[in-house]
This record gives sequence, structure tokens and C-alpha cells, in this order.
Amino acid sequence: MTQESERLQDIEVRLTFLDDAVGGLSEADADLSQRLLAVEQALRALRSEVTALRAAVGHDAHSEPPPPHY
Repeated sequence: MTQESERLQDIEVRLTFLDDAVGGLSEADADLSQRLLAVEQALRALRSEVTALRAAVGHDAHSEPPPPHY
């Protein structure tokens, strides 16, 4: 093998590795995006539930006086 063909083969190996790495990162990004959407939906549901519970109890923490200091 000549020096040029060795360099070309090395570059091709590196390119293949980089392609695999980019593909893996794309999959990870898609997975994290789906997880983030699920967390955002859960947060919205929890906020709605807390609001409903506050209304049902007729109690708002902001209207209470601050606790005494010890």
C-alpha cells in the first residue's frame, strides 16, 4: 500500500466513525426530545391538579401569614 492509499483508508475509517457518532447523537437527541415532551406534559398535568386541589380546599398559600420565626 502506498502512503496516499493508507492516508485515504485512515480518512475513510475516521469518516465512518464520525458518521456512526452523528447517527448515535441524532438518536439520543430524538429520545431526549420525546422525554422532554413527556416531562412537560406531566408538569402541566400536575399544575392543573394542584390548582384544582387548591380550589377544592378553598385555600391559597399566598393568603396565609408567614410562619413565626424561631
